[in-house]
Amino acid sequence: MARLADVARAAGVSAATVSRALSRPDMVSEATRTRVREAADELGYRHHPAARALITGRSGLLAFSVPSLANPFYAPVIAGAQAAAEEASCELIVVVTDGSPDREEALFHRLADRVDGFAAAAPRLPGPRLAAAAGRLPLVTVNRRVRGVGSVVIDTPAGMAELGAHLAELGHRHLAYLGGPEGSWMDPRRLRGLREAVPGCEVTALGPYPPEFEAGVRALDALRDSGASAAIAYSSTLLFGVLHGMTLRGLRAPRDLSLACADDLSAAGLAMPDITALRVPAADAGRQAVERLLGLVGAPATAATHRLLPVSLSPRASTGAPPG
Repeated sequence: MARLADVARAAGVSAATVSRALSRPDMVSEATRTRVREAADELGYRHHPAARALITGRSGLLAFSVPSLANPFYAPVIAGAQAAAEEASCELIVVVTDGSPDREEALFHRLADRVDGFAAAAPRLPGPRLAAAAGRLPLVTVNRRVRGVGSVVIDTPAGMAELGAHLAELGHRHLAYLGGPEGSWMDPRRLRGLREAVPGCEVTALGPYPPEFEAGVRALDALRDSGASAAIAYSSTLLFGVLHGMTLRGLRAPRDLSLACADDLSAAGLAMPDITALRVPAADAGRQAVERLLGLVGAPATAATHRLLPVSLSPRASTGAPPG
């Protein structure tokens, strides 16, 4: 098995230079980096992460928490985060909080000594506790904004305003919003964006609902009882359930009920070519969260930055004029 000293001899440099070239490449010239990497590849040498941690004080590991893996929205978010981590020669650990603030905080504490930083998608912790966690280790949030904590937020509230205006132009005067999940920081902001965009319309809030297909099937009864002529669901999976329930009852969109969604998960393999939806930059949100996190790891004193990612409306065949 090749050793560090073997790579140093083959590359014609010191063992310390080999270590720097593999763990802190910014500290050596490009020519030296190339020579060391070629020698390491030829000898089959792999630089052990523990050795890098001893030299740099960093593990090369980043943690990324999500409330649930059942919600397909997080698949492209994680994919974007992992791509950014790999480009920085880091590894990404994905952990699931089950939407529990206590579990979330426990994960922060348990992983604080093992990872260089933490990205949290839709965290549920109260703001002060989240800010306290950010004081202990580099932290960036996705779809949650807290003073003093860096964040990347997808601007679905503005998109909901576009959806509401679109439905109002079609003639709808009573809209229903299928909201959730419980405790979501973003959900009341989506609802407010919708209501502010259509002051002349009645907006009925239903839920909260988990991002599950069966929840959408069950929600159809409440939706029909509300008397709304159009519905907007916060989750594609939830809306699929509504659509399935309508099909079982011989109902069609938009003939009997117009349907729209606050996310379009074509990037997660759940294409919805006929559903009016917001195109959301989920993968970009994950990527930018990790990029900002790496910036904090490299310079802990850097001030927290916030990025708002725009969405776009894609009107499709599922929305039309109200019945009658």
